Amino acid sequence: MILNLRNYTELSKLRTFEERYRYLQLRGRVGEDTFGFDRWINQLFYHDKEWLAVRDKVIIRDNACDLGMLDREIKGDVRIIVHHMNPISKEDILRRSDILLNPEYLICCLDSTHKAIHYGDENLLIQMPVERRPFDTCPWRA
Repeated sequence: MILNLRNYTELSKLRTFEERYRYLQLRGRVGEDTFGFDRWINQLFYHDKEWLAVRDKVIIRDNACDLGMLDREIKGDVRIIVHHMNPISKEDILRRSDILLNPEYLICCLDSTHKAIHYGDENLLIQMPVERRPFDTCPWRA
């Protein structure tokens, strides 16, 4: 049981993408087993009508934006991941625990952001373009 659950209410108070990323970061290890041979349970859940309905609600709530940040809209044919802010287990699925389908514990993100959250690699995050100003690359002009 997780005592300090990450949640949307707390996440939405964070103003920057970086702060939200750090709040969600799990620092997991590549290849760390979560479902093992029971992965079929996880995959079955993600095709469940109830999950798909909640997923749609979260995408609408977050305006299809990476970590719910309005300046990071997920556009085009890019797949939107609805991320469980708190790791789920086989038992969570079998018991239908609250963190499974409650939008308070879910957030939209890009696949690269999702991987960065799980593996703790900030290099996976898509960087926003630098806002340029006149003469900002010319050291002798102010």
